[in-house]
Amino acid sequence: MSNALIVVDVQNDFCEGGSLAVGGGAGVAAGVTRLLAAEPDRWDHVVATKDYHVDPGAHFGDPPDFVDSWPRHCVVGTPGSEFHPDLATDQIEAIFHKGEHAAAYSGFEGHADDGECLADWLRRHGVDRVDVVGIATDHCVRATALDAAREGFATTVLLDLTAGVAPGTTDVALRALEGAGVTLVGKPVIRAA
Repeated sequence: MSNALIVVDVQNDFCEGGSLAVGGGAGVAAGVTRLLAAEPDRWDHVVATKDYHVDPGAHFGDPPDFVDSWPRHCVVGTPGSEFHPDLATDQIEAIFHKGEHAAAYSGFEGHADDGECLADWLRRHGVDRVDVVGIATDHCVRATALDAAREGFATTVLLDLTAGVAPGTTDVALRALEGAGVTLVGKPVIRAA
């Protein structure tokens, strides 16, 4: 069996200057790049997820409530939907797009260009253990890690390489992850964007 790194939503709109910026997002991009350069053989596979909205309906709010609805972000074809430039993508083997026409927080709701879902891709590559990093700790990282555990993968979140929106929601997320048997390593970045 093998292991994989899942890089969650390290996109321009979720980093400083983006339409739904999370403080520390650019630092996560750079940190993931440094880690992959320093330990290129740590993971057998590296994959990434992208928020990839076409028309997600009530997921975009005007005004947003920042609970179920959000400012427009990661719209397909816009610079905001692209990976942050500080994230090196040369080791990423597959990208899983999520949320084209509905809200989607977990990378396990996404699919590759050929339609294959993340869980199937990981199983096809013999993966049994995953490490999760990315943005935001309290939303898409949380959902992706919970689904990874539900799908039967031994799951670890490398919190030093995540950025949370707010202390309260991040604390709730960490408790949920611990309750689901997810291993937590480090401490998430939480700061104003």
